[in-house]
Amino acid sequence: MDHKKIGCLVMAAGNASRYQSNKLAAELGGKPLIRHALDAVPKHLFSDVVVVTQYPEIEALASEYGFRSIRNKHPDYGISHTISLGTQAMMDCDAILYMVSDQPLLEALSVERVVEFWKKHPRSIVGAAHNGKRGNPCIFPREFFGELLDLKEDHGGNTVIRMHPERLLTVEVTKDELTDVDTPKALDEIKKQMLSDGPI
Repeated sequence: MDHKKIGCLVMAAGNASRYQSNKLAAELGGKPLIRHALDAVPKHLFSDVVVVTQYPEIEALASEYGFRSIRNKHPDYGISHTISLGTQAMMDCDAILYMVSDQPLLEALSVERVVEFWKKHPRSIVGAAHNGKRGNPCIFPREFFGELLDLKEDHGGNTVIRMHPERLLTVEVTKDELTDVDTPKALDEIKKQMLSDGPI
């Protein structure tokens, strides 16, 4: 049993202004994007999984998975508020893995690899990346929680990483896994690719 206490924050509160609706309810392969995100959480690795959302239906889904949920009443405050709510809820953890909810092709195995790599380098920030381009998820050790709590508006973990580039290590994943769905067009592109390639 590993002695490190690791939390997982699933960020599912955004207004998705570019999508013009609750994009996490949009379906891919007969399954809403939020369910793809929750399926990618290797829960056996975490002492706590917290889903921060503005949507009651996502709170209900989190409960179905056995995860805690926190209502974000101010999604208009930006991603920093979601990060703050989730981080405050898991301040007793040695590290927190921050996951977005709009990467439907992300595999639980890749998330597991990020966590296992961090365990070998517990002073580092560890993020998933492809060909040198970092994406999500990303795990931050406790010493960075204060800086994450100080973030404002739509500034996220990238802001903290930019201040400590020497502390970042990456784990290689496929390009598809880092593809996020910001617009209906982006979702259509993934669907077309899945039809041409077969299941990814």
